[in-house]
Amino acid sequence: MTGLKPIAEIMFSDFFAVCFDYIANEFPKSRYMSNGQLKCPLVIRTGNGGGARFGAQHSQSVENWCMMIPGLKVVAPSNPRDVIGLLAAAVRDPDPVIFLEHKSLYPVKGEVPDGEIVDALGTAAIARTGKDATILALALMVPRALEAAEKLKSEHGIDCEVIDVRSLVPLDTRTILGSVGRTHRVFTVEENPRLCGWGAELVSIIADEAFYDLDGPPVRITTPHAPLPAADVLEDAMLPTVGRIAETVRRSLQS
Repeated sequence: MTGLKPIAEIMFSDFFAVCFDYIANEFPKSRYMSNGQLKCPLVIRTGNGGGARFGAQHSQSVENWCMMIPGLKVVAPSNPRDVIGLLAAAVRDPDPVIFLEHKSLYPVKGEVPDGEIVDALGTAAIARTGKDATILALALMVPRALEAAEKLKSEHGIDCEVIDVRSLVPLDTRTILGSVGRTHRVFTVEENPRLCGWGAELVSIIADEAFYDLDGPPVRITTPHAPLPAADVLEDAMLPTVGRIAETVRRSLQS
C-alpha cells in the first residue's frame, strides 16, 4: 500500500454487505497470497450497533460477520480511553483491522490520561472484579453489564466479574478462561443476533478449555434472530437491557 497507513470510514457497518468482496476477499488475503511480500495495514472504522432508532438496515451489530473472515482483526471499544488506545494499535498493525464504533456510545464522555496511549490488540479488560459469575460483554453491552452487576450486588448479594472483551480477533482467551476459572459461571451479553453470535464462539472455547471449571451451563443473553425495528419501544425490547441481564443472571444462579 505504498507505505501508507490508510484509515477508511464506513458510516454504518450494515454497508459492509455492499463492499463485502473487498472486506472478505481482497484486504485480508493479500499478505497470505503474496507470502508476506504485500501487507494491507488498513483500518476500517465503522458505526455499529443499535439503540439509535435507525431501523433494520442501519442498526445491525455485525461483529460476527467480521470475525469469521480469516486475515481480519476485529476490535470494539466501549469507552473513550479504549477508542484511542485500540485505534493507535490498529493503525500500527500490519493487517487489516475492523474498528467497530458503537453509534450509541458516541455521546459518552470519559477521562483520558495525557500522553500517548497505545494498547495491544487481543487484550480483554477486567472492568469489574467479582467472585460469583463472569459476564462477557462488548461495546454498548459493557456499561449495561456493569450496571447490571451493581444491581445484582446491591439487591441480591451476587458479585459478578465483568470482562470487556474489546478484541474479538485476536481473542484474549487467557483473561476470559482465567475469570471463568475463578467464578465457575459464565454469561455472554451480545447485541448481535443469537444465531452464530460471537458469544457462541466464546462459549464453545470455554466448553472445550474450561468445562470442568463450570458449575453450570454457560448462558447467552442476546438479541433475537430478527431485524431490528425502528420504533423505540420495540427496539428497546429486543436489545439486552440492564434489567434483562440482571434477571437472567439472578435466575440462573438462584435456580
